[in-house]
Amino acid sequence: MIQFSLKCAEDHRFDSWFQSAEAFEKLRARSMVTCAVCGSDEVEKALMAPRVRSSRKDAPDGAPPQAAGGALSKPASPAEQAMAELRRKIEENSEYVGGNFAREARDMHDGVTPERAIYGEARPEEARKLLEEGVPVAPLPFIPGRKSN
Repeated sequence: MIQFSLKCAEDHRFDSWFQSAEAFEKLRARSMVTCAVCGSDEVEKALMAPRVRSSRKDAPDGAPPQAAGGALSKPASPAEQAMAELRRKIEENSEYVGGNFAREARDMHDGVTPERAIYGEARPEEARKLLEEGVPVAPLPFIPGRKSN
């Protein structure tokens, strides 16, 4: 997994995780990477600073404490706050269907099951096929937490 800092044509900035740099390029080429703030699919990598952890003995007195993993904690940006709120609303108002997302979405579209708000996981090929079939789906700007029950 790799995390990229991204920005859209409107200069909104946000971070997202991808399986690899190649996966990011493939998703972007298919307009499946969208701005977390405005939804634009005109997204590109932004300039990123490497995250380097200094040793504790090199840290000056009064240095801020480090969070788990060595990253320094910082206040959430407005975009991060908006993403957290979006995630909260989706999780509160939708049913998590996990890896059954493509089947559930298709069944609702075909009238086999009643319509309801769902979210879950689908392979890129499954999502592409749903879109080709006219099933209204959209990628989430976050990875859903797996639920065991």
